[in-house]
Amino acid sequence: MSAFVAAEWRQIVMLNFVADPEVLKPLVPRGTELDLWNGRTYLSVVGFLFLGTKVWGVPVPFHSRFEEVNLHFYVKRRMPAGGRRGVAFVREFVPKRSLYGEPYTACPTEHRIEVGQGDPGLVEYRGRLAGRWNCVRVESLGPSTELAPGSEEEFIAEHYWGYTAVDATTSREYEVRHPPWRIRHAESGTLECNVAEVYGSRFATALDGEPTSAFLAEGSRVPVHRGRVIPGTAEHETAGRRDDR
Repeated sequence: MSAFVAAEWRQIVMLNFVADPEVLKPLVPRGTELDLWNGRTYLSVVGFLFLGTKVWGVPVPFHSRFEEVNLHFYVKRRMPAGGRRGVAFVREFVPKRSLYGEPYTACPTEHRIEVGQGDPGLVEYRGRLAGRWNCVRVESLGPSTELAPGSEEEFIAEHYWGYTAVDATTSREYEVRHPPWRIRHAESGTLECNVAEVYGSRFATALDGEPTSAFLAEGSRVPVHRGRVIPGTAEHETAGRRDDR
C-alpha cells in the first residue's frame, strides 16, 4: 500500500511527563485504551522538522519544509494477534492548516539548532499563540545511542499507529512506519508556555512540572498511511449492518 503522506521527520525533541490517567481517559479514542509503561501514564510534548513532504507522492507547494509542535499521549488497541501501540493527539501546531486535511492549529513557527563539534547541542521549536512565543527545548545532548530494550525511551518512541477521535462514537486509525530511531539524552528539557492557555487547564498539573525525561531522536523518513474507521466505532458498526442486509 502506498503512503498517503511521506516526509522526513528530523531532530525530534521529546519532553515526557507522567500524567494522571483520569485526566486522559475522556480523550481516549473509542476502540483504544491508555497504554502504560511500568504502571505510569505519559504525555509528550514533541517538536520536529518536516522535510520533503509529499502527499500521494506529489510535493506540497510552499509547504514541504516546516516545524510541528504537538502534545500527545499513548494508547493501544487490542487485536486477536496481539496489540497495536499508538498515539492520540491533544493539539498539533504547524504554520499552515492546509497540509493534508488533519485538524491542525495554524500559527507562526520557527526553530533553532546549535551545533557543536558536528553534533547538535541545543534544539528548540517555538510557536506563537495568543501574542507570545511558546517553546520546547532540549540542551546539553549526549552521544547518539540506540534505544535500550524495555526502556522508557523505547516505550515513548516505538509507537507505530495513530488514533483520532472523530467524535464521541467514531475513531480512525492510521499506520506510521519508520526504523528504530537513535536518540541523544538531554541534561535539560524545557517547556516554556502558559499550559492552561495553550493546551487546557486539565494539563496544568502534569506539564507545569519538570519532565520525567527529555531526549532528541534523530528521526528518519516516515510514510503515513491513509486512515480508516476502526471496528467497534459507530460508523463501522452502521456500515456492517448495511452490509449484512
